[in-house]
Amino acid sequence: MRPLAILLVLLAAVSPLFAAQAGLNLVADDVQARLVNGATLVEAKGNARFAGDGMLLTADAIRFDQRTESFHATGHIALTRGTVRLLADRLTYRRTDGQFSAEGVRFGSPPYFAESETAEGTPRELTLHRARLSYGEPGGWQPTFRAEKFTFAPNQRVETENASAGIGLTQPLPFPKFAHDFRQPLEAAVTLNGGFRRSLGAFAEAGVMIPVSRPLSVGPDLGLYTSRGVMIGPAARYTAAKDPEKLRGTFHSGYIRDHGDRSTDLLGQPIQPDRAWAEWQHHQQLAPNLTLNAQLHWWKDSEITRDFRPRAFFPVQEPDSFVEAIYGGENYLVTAFARVQPNRFHRVQERLPELRFDLLPLALPGGFIERFSASAAALREDPVGGVGRELRSDRLDAYYQLTRPVAATEWFAFTPVAGGRVTHYASQRGTTQASPGNYTRVLGELGLDAALRASATFDYKSPVWKIDGLRHLVTPRVSYRYIPEAEKGRARIPQIDRESFSTYLQPLGLGDRRNIDDLHATNTLRLGVDNILQTRDPQTATRDLLLLNVAADLRFRRPPGTRDLSEIHSELALTPARWLQVDVYQSFSPRNFTQREFNSGITLRDGRVWSLRFSNNFLRRQLEDYAIDGRLRINERFEARTKLHYDARKRRFNEQAYGLAHNLGNTWLISYTVSLYEGRRRENSFGFNVQVDTVRF
Repeated sequence: MRPLAILLVLLAAVSPLFAAQAGLNLVADDVQARLVNGATLVEAKGNARFAGDGMLLTADAIRFDQRTESFHATGHIALTRGTVRLLADRLTYRRTDGQFSAEGVRFGSPPYFAESETAEGTPRELTLHRARLSYGEPGGWQPTFRAEKFTFAPNQRVETENASAGIGLTQPLPFPKFAHDFRQPLEAAVTLNGGFRRSLGAFAEAGVMIPVSRPLSVGPDLGLYTSRGVMIGPAARYTAAKDPEKLRGTFHSGYIRDHGDRSTDLLGQPIQPDRAWAEWQHHQQLAPNLTLNAQLHWWKDSEITRDFRPRAFFPVQEPDSFVEAIYGGENYLVTAFARVQPNRFHRVQERLPELRFDLLPLALPGGFIERFSASAAALREDPVGGVGRELRSDRLDAYYQLTRPVAATEWFAFTPVAGGRVTHYASQRGTTQASPGNYTRVLGELGLDAALRASATFDYKSPVWKIDGLRHLVTPRVSYRYIPEAEKGRARIPQIDRESFSTYLQPLGLGDRRNIDDLHATNTLRLGVDNILQTRDPQTATRDLLLLNVAADLRFRRPPGTRDLSEIHSELALTPARWLQVDVYQSFSPRNFTQREFNSGITLRDGRVWSLRFSNNFLRRQLEDYAIDGRLRINERFEARTKLHYDARKRRFNEQAYGLAHNLGNTWLISYTVSLYEGRRRENSFGFNVQVDTVRF
């Protein structure tokens, strides 16, 4: 027995040496090594730990077989490699090719966490079998998937087939295929909305997007309305597989056989029961300097979006449908643009199409700067509801401008301007002249732009307002344009690109005007003063405390219906502290000292705790309303919100909205809103809405 005891003692003493000779960084409370058929077999028990091959492996016990270059770990296994962490009951790892297999697996690679019966793979790709996958740390309200197989490429992508999706432990929705590229944000696959409105009854809306490949997700948009029926339509979202900035787009649609009170459309015609809509948005980078943008809004009747999608309707009540391709050269832009009118109830200046070339300002010898643009367009505008004339024209247009900036000193700049515009019209229809024939209009422009620049500094400090010195920048400006014959040929020109209603000062220059079919003779002097008040800021170097711009036009020759002296327009932006913001726009008539327009907003905020905004819009004889928007954070889960919109001319609240936002598991934001309306033609006086949005996808 004595020789055997001596042999055991020697083996115990040389076991760490065998482990070292095998090239292992393997430690434990008890490490034993022995030779089996000429190869080393190392057994580490009790807090076993292996660090190497770019990973850290810990377990109750780890056995290493030199013959197969394999680790076999059991009990409380934790494997960490970069941002990937895997826990298991049993694990086998082969050093020669990085292959491993595991049982009883829990896996994490932010933002995904998974549990599976078994797993296998390499450092580059991992496959989980009979697994449940959570977006975010597992919890009762986290989005989850179940599938027979998940494939992970850590920090790159996750894919699955024949999965089911849901929340927490429940996955009722089939997902034939799910794929997510980690370089792209995970957009919500399910959107939910519901509530009650008298015009719709109780309603529930849902959108489901099923990823059928890495760049493409498809599914239905569904709405159930007790007073209307069922609306359903296909939806899709797509991106470029490798670079979503090069290609992305969405498509949504809906159809309903509406059995409710449909009333009439904008033209006073009864709305038919078969109602539908479609919306498409597209952006594509065709080449490094070539982009394509497109959008389509098709409504079968003028009120379908207002009735069923009011949050999308009120910001954009007259939708635009166009396709635009832009090529950017070294100092020029080439644009192909087409605007179409798929709907029959709005007047639209269609361009079928318009080709345009713009030469950006280019320096010439002698200090001159030139600017040039040219376009060819087929223009059309159809009457709506039999009201108005059919307008047509094929138009060629070119503009050239030459300027010579003079900067005698750093505080004074003077720029004379000379320009000309040639516009040719053919195939006109809808003019005031019975037989206009082809017509060419030639216009000239003379003018100047001048500015004085002055500044002053003041050593004023206020710890309360965080003001560290003041700097005042003031820039008086003068602009003048003389375009004497802009009205000629009006009887022969279909006024398609015409002047639209606006209360702001419009561009003076002939080359900046979009209403080239509806020009007026110009002899105008514009006077203005720009003011900026700044202070030092430790983060951004300077911070603007106040911006005040004032301007007015003096018209030596004025269009019909205008005064020789325009209103005085002023803009004010006041941000003395991060918790206070004031915005004001006003136009004031100096002739009779009356306020024509006054729009303002005051915002108070205390970080994420609360915010309150007071605003108003006033336009003499047309508009006078006031609004309050408030938000108060009650705790980490709940936030109260309110919105009040009061019409002083009608003496009524057009809208009152009182809501509560509920943060559920830091994943879902559920908004409960009660709305009260007065005075709207189609909307009823009461509405209750439940909106489910995602917080962090």
